[in-house]
Amino acid sequence: MNFKALILTGSVVGMALHGCTSMGGLNSDSLQKFSSAQELIDNKNINASNGAAKEYVYYWDPKQSNQDVQSLIPKKYLSSYCNAKGGKFSLLQKSSMSLIKESWTKKLLSTYSSVHQGVGAYQCLQEDGQRWIVSIEPVAERKLDTSGETRVVSLHTKMMTADEVKKFYSSSIVSTVIVKKTKADTQVNKNIVANTAAQKKAEEKKNSQQANQNRNQQPEIAVKPAEKVVETAVKPVEKIVDKPQTQQMKLFVAARKDLNKGQNQINACNNAEKAYNYGKLYGSSGINAYAESGVLFARCLTNVPAYSSKFSNPKAKAAGILQNLASNQNHTGAKHMLKQLK
Repeated sequence: MNFKALILTGSVVGMALHGCTSMGGLNSDSLQKFSSAQELIDNKNINASNGAAKEYVYYWDPKQSNQDVQSLIPKKYLSSYCNAKGGKFSLLQKSSMSLIKESWTKKLLSTYSSVHQGVGAYQCLQEDGQRWIVSIEPVAERKLDTSGETRVVSLHTKMMTADEVKKFYSSSIVSTVIVKKTKADTQVNKNIVANTAAQKKAEEKKNSQQANQNRNQQPEIAVKPAEKVVETAVKPVEKIVDKPQTQQMKLFVAARKDLNKGQNQINACNNAEKAYNYGKLYGSSGINAYAESGVLFARCLTNVPAYSSKFSNPKAKAAGILQNLASNQNHTGAKHMLKQLK
């Protein structure tokens, strides 16, 4: 079956189901009974019941921060099984998260060690000489519910042959190669333009010198004008315009980063305002950039005097934004800030 086709994630029914995902009873003796890594995957429900990807918590809401993240469970199970067989478990190929199409989701997941340390292709060299390879790849990410900040990642675990690993992980870096090639082509285009201009200047100088020489030797002979150098137009690289969802997300992330660090506050507030003014857009990242940027916007109106001074009544405007998010988006943070304003 095509690995990239398995992007349907296992369903999750509320927080309770995620709370039950654990590694209870994991020890060498309990793992020895499995005759293969595939049998372990099936019996321990590392994937969803239909074989598709399964959701694991990689970030808990601060109220539940005492709980262990679940996103490393697939790797831990397979590593422990390999060790129980007297084998050596090691990383074979890093994951580029190629099954996730939204670039901002990739960037978000890559910032969490609870995700990037548990994905990729791993091989086990058992004591009895057997070798097997397993691939653990993220296919989606989302916020678990609207009332908290817990986030989950959908991981698909699959046994692979060496050829399958080579094919999949080679094709997953094609996009990176294309980006590098585009940059190289841009530099080549610049060089062509520069060389053409230099050649034209040299040709004109040569023709001028030849004309002066001809005048001195044969004044009666008309000097043939220099031929015009025809330049080949170089088509500029087309600029790719981001989707509105991507533009909104970029503005929100930039604003949150600067405000959290206490730097470039006026620029950060302008970015938050722009992101909020995009309105509610529906993307695949799982982050409500509209609501989150609205909270940042309200925060600027109440806590950044250099920015809020351009509004006639910044506190009332902030209250209006928070009331909108609390009523229409059921945003917990907005409700909390609204109580503090009153």
